[in-house]
Amino acid sequence: MKRKPAAMLTHDVTMHVVDHPTKLGRKRDLGRDAEILDAALEVLSETGYEGMTIDMVATRAKAGKATIYRRWPSKAELVIDAVGCMKKHEATAPLPDTGTLRGDLIAMIKPQSIEDGEKKFQIMAGVLAMIGQAPELAEAANAAIIQPRATANRTLMQRAKDRGEIAADCDIDTVSLVTPSMVAYRVLLLRKTVDREYLISLIDGVLLPALGLSGPAACEDARPRG
Repeated sequence: MKRKPAAMLTHDVTMHVVDHPTKLGRKRDLGRDAEILDAALEVLSETGYEGMTIDMVATRAKAGKATIYRRWPSKAELVIDAVGCMKKHEATAPLPDTGTLRGDLIAMIKPQSIEDGEKKFQIMAGVLAMIGQAPELAEAANAAIIQPRATANRTLMQRAKDRGEIAADCDIDTVSLVTPSMVAYRVLLLRKTVDREYLISLIDGVLLPALGLSGPAACEDARPRG
């Protein structure tokens, strides 16, 4: 049998590759991502950051360890994403519009069980331990923990400006960071839980005075009259 020239063989191989392209891998399942992130939060709240392992998360989420590592190369990155998704979910609820800044800020305080509060406390404690081991992740932690609530505060304060409730020259960019920063400080450094009473004390004793208001009566007086 006569052998084909090398050039023709190369052509045949090329045509074979074109005619039968390599199949791509399966699309990433975003629903599984959410399950893995939820599992990460559960494990973090139960074991702390140092005790948490990817194996534990994989077992809880019923996912392969390799699947998790493809998406999150390190435990720290998984924790940052998990906490960020938790905060994002909290911040994506429609913002209240009660007619006063104080009313809006208080309406933002969501009721939670003692169990939920303890779980969040443990999660934030885990984040602090993570930052201690990987200081370069502090900025990512800030974006995940502080900024979502600061953004919501800024929106509510801008509304208050627009309706003349607070002065036009109020520095809302700075003031919007006050409550989430103090909450983070209380949880991460003082290792104390945050309840409704504490949050209202921040609103009335710190935030509103910083904007030129002084508690419930002043806020009612500032409500635009029809």
